[in-house]
Amino acid sequence: MSDILLPESLVKQEFYNKTEKFHIMACWIGVALNLVWFLGDYLSIPEYWVPFFIFRLCVSLGSLCILFFRHALKLSIYTCMFVLVLGISVQNAYMWSVMDVHHLQKHAFAYMVLFIGVGMLVLWEMRLSWILLAATIVANVIFYVLNSPLTVDEFITNGGLLTFTVAFFCVFLIRTRYRLTYNEISSRMELAKSKEMVEQAHEEVVLQKKEITDSINYARSIQRSLIPAEEQFGTYFKDSFVLFKPKDIVSGDFYWIHEKDNCIFYATGDCTGHGVPGGFMTMLGISFLDEIVEAKKVSDPGMILNLMRDKIIGTLKQNGNFGESKDGMDITVCVIDKSKQELLYASANNPLYLIRQSGHENLRTLSIYKADKQPCGFYHDYKPFTSQRIALQAGDCIYTFSDGFPDQFGGPNGKKFMHRQFKELLLKHAALPFQQQKQLLSNAFSSWQGDLDQVDDVLVIGVRL
Repeated sequence: MSDILLPESLVKQEFYNKTEKFHIMACWIGVALNLVWFLGDYLSIPEYWVPFFIFRLCVSLGSLCILFFRHALKLSIYTCMFVLVLGISVQNAYMWSVMDVHHLQKHAFAYMVLFIGVGMLVLWEMRLSWILLAATIVANVIFYVLNSPLTVDEFITNGGLLTFTVAFFCVFLIRTRYRLTYNEISSRMELAKSKEMVEQAHEEVVLQKKEITDSINYARSIQRSLIPAEEQFGTYFKDSFVLFKPKDIVSGDFYWIHEKDNCIFYATGDCTGHGVPGGFMTMLGISFLDEIVEAKKVSDPGMILNLMRDKIIGTLKQNGNFGESKDGMDITVCVIDKSKQELLYASANNPLYLIRQSGHENLRTLSIYKADKQPCGFYHDYKPFTSQRIALQAGDCIYTFSDGFPDQFGGPNGKKFMHRQFKELLLKHAALPFQQQKQLLSNAFSSWQGDLDQVDDVLVIGVRL
């Protein structure tokens, strides 16, 4: 639109005028928060708080000087903002380089917050984002080589790779927000000049929506690469299914599986929220499970959930203050010992169902194994998660699930499906092959939902020994 009716320079000047005050405010906030965060350095790594504080002070004072004298130096507010963000990123790279694994894991979230905050607050052209990403990588490599006691594997798996992924996504988030804001200003100016531009403005909005959808689809492909395919999941069991119906493009539900020492570990997770926010939590959940089970060799499901809760609270810096994030997850962790024919499980909020043949060939009973009534995350009165042991028999059917299926509204009166009807449905079809069970469950869900919107992500996992 701006290429047809308005000079680009005019639109950019209007864009600058509209966003200058916002970026000045963001600079002041960034400078202040960078200094305030030294309190966290002092409390978590007291032996390094002095060099950390000096680094923070230099970055903040340097950014303030550029901000004050930007007119004399003929610098735009974007340059001032870029210098501040670049300084904080290099500062964080130095901090990482002197940390052990424990502190690196905690500080990884602070590094991610920087890029997420930049993605939500900054509006600048694409080239500055790429320069920032490249400079961040170079700074981390240089400081790692000079200072870090960690191996490359430790550095990457304990925050490096995840932080880089968040930074990479923020490049496209900034680009999308910049284009949306720029095109909004351009459209407003053009519509004021001529009503003939309405149809073309509509086409521009459609294009912008496609760009956002494409970005989220790319996020989905990354998430799906971390969650095992159903075919891969099925290789661990005689018979199984995974019914996975995300509400949005990116899911807040996830599942995970791992085998070691003749034991099969698998988890069914339901993160706070759905869509992109839930998707970020699923990445954290999968990463924590990999670390706890594969790297730390923890095999007790209750202890796995205890450690996951500690990592979630530490990573998200949850301490019960008003207004802070209460994100977490409801999750069931199962450990099947194939040699002992035994199931050890622990769960946050969601129960486990076991259906067993009882005497008569066609008679089956459903047993409910209750969960701990607390999320895996911050909770006002949390207790250690408990592991429960179940002796298994041949033909036992084990079902774990999120609350998306029972909570779906529909039917003739638009009410919830409910757990009672869900149990009856599982019991009715338990004798069938699991892929046939999956199809019948999917059909029942679609029939109940009807024309109503899906209210939550749906995940049901069934396995038969």
